[in-house]
Amino acid sequence: MKALVLTQYKQFSYEERPEPQPGPEEVLVAVKACGICGSDVHGMDGSTGRRRPPIIMGHEAAGLIARTGAAARGWAVGDRVTFDSTIYCGHCDFCRRGEINLCDNRRVLGVSCEAYRQEGAFAEFVAVPQRILYRLPDGLSFEEAALVEPFAIALHAMRRAPVMLNDSVVVLGAGMIGLALVQALRLAGGGRLMVVDLADDRLALARKLGATHAINPARENAAAAILDLTQGRGADMAFEAVGVAPTVDLALSCLRKGGVATLVGNISPKIEFPLQAAVTRELTIHGSCASRGEYPAVLDMLGRGALQSGPLLSATAPLAEGAAWFDRLYRKEPGLLKVVLKP
Repeated sequence: MKALVLTQYKQFSYEERPEPQPGPEEVLVAVKACGICGSDVHGMDGSTGRRRPPIIMGHEAAGLIARTGAAARGWAVGDRVTFDSTIYCGHCDFCRRGEINLCDNRRVLGVSCEAYRQEGAFAEFVAVPQRILYRLPDGLSFEEAALVEPFAIALHAMRRAPVMLNDSVVVLGAGMIGLALVQALRLAGGGRLMVVDLADDRLALARKLGATHAINPARENAAAAILDLTQGRGADMAFEAVGVAPTVDLALSCLRKGGVATLVGNISPKIEFPLQAAVTRELTIHGSCASRGEYPAVLDMLGRGALQSGPLLSATAPLAEGAAWFDRLYRKEPGLLKVVLKP
């Protein structure tokens, strides 16, 4: 099969690789669409330590079942499917509690860290356990289905910190996760929905998708703007979808006393933390990792049009051109948000 392989940091090769063989409880999926995730772009230069070459990256994908393992049940060749990015064991204490994203034996498609290597979906075929499969609704394209994973991450973050009717909410970062959050927060009944980002085109898209206010810190003091919009009180909730010190600091400083911050982004492994502010203002801080069980809801809402993946899709391209698209995303080319590659 053909695959896009990270052969060295910041270098890709479109090359022939052996077709994976599904185990007894696995299926072989013929990949029809696979999105380039921000974590792939950040990882391709070695800065995260989780994309160690050589590795086939890619974990936001959809396709057709090409073959089933001997013990796979309920699936047939030709079924239209997507799958979770997390491969959980199903047996550890966390899995038995339903906390599959915290699985002790967790692996992630397209990731190669010290503990494991798991080839991903930037290829013609990928083998995955049947337990992480989900059927696609009729009418949902493979390209749209390739964006299910980031929407599931957004919904999981909201389950960590449920929004109350008319809450004032700040979303920091108008990337894929941030814009998915904007749509979901709008549906949840949030009140003022303020989005903070440095890119005007992404802020404009956030407004189209339901944000009530767009704030660019390059032109105004974001914390002061949020205070002004909340009559000096501060926001009820903040969702941080970047993962660097300045945005985490803003997420905490823009909250009212007793407010709730949910940290979704994780570019920086460590940051300075405003301990006294968190303690004396009695803030609640949640971490939110991946998803657990949100796929069916996302698929249903995408299928009904309640959530929209189309406005977030910047381009589709052949997998053979993947290296060039990775370079364009790495250089932060204006106007590019989500690129889907098609084997």
